[in-house]
Amino acid sequence: MNLERERALARQLLKEGKKEKAMLLLKKKRYQEQLLDKTENQISNLERMVQDIEFTQIEMKVIEGLKIGNECLNKMHQVMSIEEVERIIGETQDAVEYQRQIDEILAGSLTEEDEDAILEELNAITQEQMELPEVPSEPLPEKIPGMLSLYALQLWLLVLLSSMQ
Repeated sequence: MNLERERALARQLLKEGKKEKAMLLLKKKRYQEQLLDKTENQISNLERMVQDIEFTQIEMKVIEGLKIGNECLNKMHQVMSIEEVERIIGETQDAVEYQRQIDEILAGSLTEEDEDAILEELNAITQEQMELPEVPSEPLPEKIPGMLSLYALQLWLLVLLSSMQ
């Protein structure tokens, strides 16, 4: 290092009896050491300042994000009030309770008599909705080539009617 060389040079000057020059050289060395320390401190301060600026920039981004988030929340609160939320929750609870009641009914809380009455009512509704065509009053021909016989037609109608019930 340059400072070590100057120190060695100052020793040699002392050996040669040039005390004044050696002292001047040591003062110069001391000044350079102080200047170097001062420069290192300034660099350290600058590095710390850069870190502080970077951290402040991050903080500003976080604060800006919080600000935008708060604005969004305020807009959402304007659209949906607490009363609206309570109303929706109440309606949802009512619907859930209503569905639970339906589930209980369907799960077998009906008696066998209730189920028989329901089946009877269903059959009556089915009979009301089922309109059969009128039966012709004229006698049907006995057999037409390629057509079903009267007996086969009657059998087919019976099967059809029984499957509807």
